[in-house]
Amino acid sequence: MSLFKQEKAKNAFFIGLLCSISYLAVYFARNILSAVSPAMTEGGGFDNEYIGSLSSLYFITYATGQLINGIIGDRIPAKFMISFGLILGGVSNFVFSAVSVTSPNVALYVYGMTGFFLSMIYAPMTKVIAENTDPLYAPRCSLGYTFSEFFGSPLAGVAAAFLAWQSTFRLSSAFLGIMGITIFLVFSLLEKKGVIKPFVAPEAEKSEKKGKIHILFKHRIVKFTLISVVTGVVRTTVVFWLPTYLSQNLGFSAEHSALIFTASTFVMSFTTFIAVFVYERLGRSMDRALLCFFISAALFFGILYAVKNPVINIICLVLAIMSSGCAASMIWVRYCPGLRDTGMVSGVTGFLDFVSYMSASISSTVFADAVGSIGWNGLILIWFGLMVVGVVVCLPYKRKKQKA
Repeated sequence: MSLFKQEKAKNAFFIGLLCSISYLAVYFARNILSAVSPAMTEGGGFDNEYIGSLSSLYFITYATGQLINGIIGDRIPAKFMISFGLILGGVSNFVFSAVSVTSPNVALYVYGMTGFFLSMIYAPMTKVIAENTDPLYAPRCSLGYTFSEFFGSPLAGVAAAFLAWQSTFRLSSAFLGIMGITIFLVFSLLEKKGVIKPFVAPEAEKSEKKGKIHILFKHRIVKFTLISVVTGVVRTTVVFWLPTYLSQNLGFSAEHSALIFTASTFVMSFTTFIAVFVYERLGRSMDRALLCFFISAALFFGILYAVKNPVINIICLVLAIMSSGCAASMIWVRYCPGLRDTGMVSGVTGFLDFVSYMSASISSTVFADAVGSIGWNGLILIWFGLMVVGVVVCLPYKRKKQKA
């Protein structure tokens, strides 16, 4: 390996590591409410309805913020977006812990602002990785996000086990603030060294002449929007309803359902690593990888519908969710970073994340009503149908040549 390649690999590793630790702070903050909700309801004077309102408002502002901040992220340097998002998220977290007991209504809206501030991180972070690392290393840098998602929840749980719930929020505030300052200082240093530098998108001039929509159509934005919708339903909503499915449809006790859910989510945490591994083994062909993942997901959901043996049923459900998750991973680790030449990495990342969260939010309500009317088997067929839609969307086709 040449010194040039070694230097590029080292820079990619360092940027990826710094972004991953910062994203860990985000996921730590995102999971705190879930971790401390028992303490808040048992000794803090709050009820489940208030906790539910906090959670709902957070995800609404987070999803909306992804769309807004993604677009802004293409116009403002990433170090400002990321550092300000982390610091302001830390401030709002701290304010929430301070006023929640005395002014719960004020605290509700403050917590909603936390969701908006933390939505300033992901899309600009994807942009800085895409524009300042070699395309070979960009998908591997994005693997650090999986680390953050996986360890964010247990980190929040450990903190909640040893600290009062207000102190847990304040610890998160400190983590966010420290990483916000660190990102700003380190990115400024990397800018001076030329590791992070302004990126001139080759297609930016074309987008001004022909319009950005034309460029996005060229990069198959409609296809990946549909993929984001169908995978967003599975990766978020189906996972959310997994414990209920285990209990109601397979007859497991609440305790056993919780244990199976924990083991299943641990296995699912390796999804992105599997996705990148398969993608590289298929010659770095995103289209072949997507088709492979959706066919696998449809196959496993089909077996899930036909086979009622609990062990095989659980295995197939987990593999179906992982296959769909692998397809979703292609959006975040390959498609979005691959838009570097358009100058719209942040905006498209934010838009697709918004679409994914909104489809999950809508489908969660629909699924809750559907279980009572069509049963779990009917719901499995809907999941199967969504994966078939994914297969159809990813089928190869040739564009017709225009006549001269």
